[in-house]
Amino acid sequence: MDEVEGVLNGTYDYTKLKGETGPLVYPAGFVYIFSFFYYLTERGSNIRLAQYIFAALYLLTLILVFRIYVITKKVPPYVFFFMCCASYRVHSIFLLRLFNDPVAMAILFFSINLLLQDHWSWGCFFYSLAVSVKMNVLLLAPGLLYLLLCRFGLLHAMPKLCICAMLQVFLALPFLLENPTGYLLGSFDFGRQFLFQWTVNWRLIPESMFQHRAFHVALLTAHLVALLLFCFNRWPRSGQSLWSLLKDPAKRKPSHKLTANKIIFVLFSSNFLGVIFSRSLHYQFYVWYFHSLPYLLWCTGTSTLPGLAKILILGLIELSWNTFPSTALSSGILNLCHGTILLHLWFGIPPDETWASPSTPTIRTPSKKKD
Repeated sequence: MDEVEGVLNGTYDYTKLKGETGPLVYPAGFVYIFSFFYYLTERGSNIRLAQYIFAALYLLTLILVFRIYVITKKVPPYVFFFMCCASYRVHSIFLLRLFNDPVAMAILFFSINLLLQDHWSWGCFFYSLAVSVKMNVLLLAPGLLYLLLCRFGLLHAMPKLCICAMLQVFLALPFLLENPTGYLLGSFDFGRQFLFQWTVNWRLIPESMFQHRAFHVALLTAHLVALLLFCFNRWPRSGQSLWSLLKDPAKRKPSHKLTANKIIFVLFSSNFLGVIFSRSLHYQFYVWYFHSLPYLLWCTGTSTLPGLAKILILGLIELSWNTFPSTALSSGILNLCHGTILLHLWFGIPPDETWASPSTPTIRTPSKKKD
């Protein structure tokens, strides 16, 4: 509220916007949405009303997530209980902390639902809107780019990418006109230093190593390598080469089919790779991937992990995020669970090879009309 109050008072220079918790480090969409909350909650003083708003946001998020799982038909219904009733940390992030992370994720899940309905232009619009609330949504960008190439080819994917870029410019225009460098460095600061005291995933290493640039470069390199490996080997392409995705879909042989499961597998795995190689995960970051964990555990066609083991992994991850302050043990358990899921995704059968059945929703690529 302190940060957006500065904007409402006429300050558009991002370098001068700050609150009790520090400078404003979120993109312009955050400013507009939380300015709306500012007026609704009597300048941020009506906390109870803010909690009601976030409670409604939480229910909306569950509806959007459940709709994704209903369409993909891969997660057993009993797992829904763990998503909506068993996470103390997620309830805290939504209803007690009132962070912008839940707002960004709710908009993201809405955009994914639009993609599943083949509304790619609107899906890209709301994806970009989610990025404007918090830039962690960029972790899905490699997967979204891959899907756009699958669906449209390079030439016809460009208008969708322009939608994403133009919305960012439009929302940020008042701040860009005032101080473009200050806005870009403040809202999209990829080199930001994190405090060791808040890390959930790297408490098991010394603080000197946690802050060392070589460690950051190693994580970034591992992230990029993992994305390339998944792009070339795990994200299914119906027998086509990766370079063929640059062509117009009408000129590809065989005709490419984009299933709902493929869309979710690519987006959720892209996000998951970004999470596990993050320089630091703070407690509110749990919502970045919490609702996708059941799909990641149940999506691949493999029996190497029985249902009970998957539930155990979900429980251990929840336990790690509920340990405050984090310990070397809790961080170790979290990374072990992440590694297990990563191996599960790598050695499992890709979605295209197991789920291209009549019961699986399929998005066909038309030769003429493109949304």
